[in-house]
Order: sequence, then structure tokens, then C-alpha cells
Amino acid sequence: MSDTPLHHFPIRVYYEDTDMGGIVYHANYLRFIERARSDWVRKLGVDQNAMRAAGEVYVVRRINGDFLAPAKFDEELGVETAPVEITPARLILKQTVRRDGQDLFTAEVTIVAIAVETGRPVRLPAEIRALR
Repeated sequence: MSDTPLHHFPIRVYYEDTDMGGIVYHANYLRFIERARSDWVRKLGVDQNAMRAAGEVYVVRRINGDFLAPAKFDEELGVETAPVEITPARLILKQTVRRDGQDLFTAEVTIVAIAVETGRPVRLPAEIRALR
């Protein structure tokens, strides 16, 4: 998917993001990449509120992450998001949290859309499928 532009999302590490040692608590990397995914989807023109009103939502099916180096209080980080694979019903993204070009955390995230009422998979929105 090399023709799809890389999405960049800035993050600043706040005190609340860290553990007692001033290092980002591991679960907060999931929050960082979630914010970046939400911003990426919004910039594609997908209205998640309208999706939910229509009875459909995105859910994370799988996350495979690697913690590579620590981030610390008050650092400026960036999250890069890029699609790896898109099918009518599944989206796989690579997300990387970086500081000054150094990879701190990488994740491969599988996203699906489901019908809220049944919990069954539905087709991804056209704006996502068009990236294929």
C-alpha cells in the first residue's frame, strides 16, 4: 500500500501517562495509537458518530505490539499509521510510536466493523475500502 500516505499524529507525554519512574506506562501506548487511528479515520472522511447511529462500529480484533525503547515525561512523540492490508471486511494497520526518528513501540492492528445489535462483521466503510 505504498501509494497511501503515511499519517502522522503528534503526542506529548504528560505526567498522567507515566509510571512512578517517569516512563510511559506500557498500556498508554495503546491509547496513543488509538488516538492516532481515530484521527486517521476522521481525516479519511469517515464519520464514526454516523456509523454508530447506523448501528455499526469499529472494533480491534487483534494487536501485536513490540516495546522497543522507553518514552519519558514531557517528550514529544509521533505516531505513524499506515495501512498494510485492506479487504472488504478487515483493515490491518502498522502503527509506530517514534521519538526523533527512533522507534519506541510498533504494532500491527487488525480492525473490523461490526453491527452493534448482532456483533457480526459488516463491510468496512467505502472510504476505507477505496484505499485498496
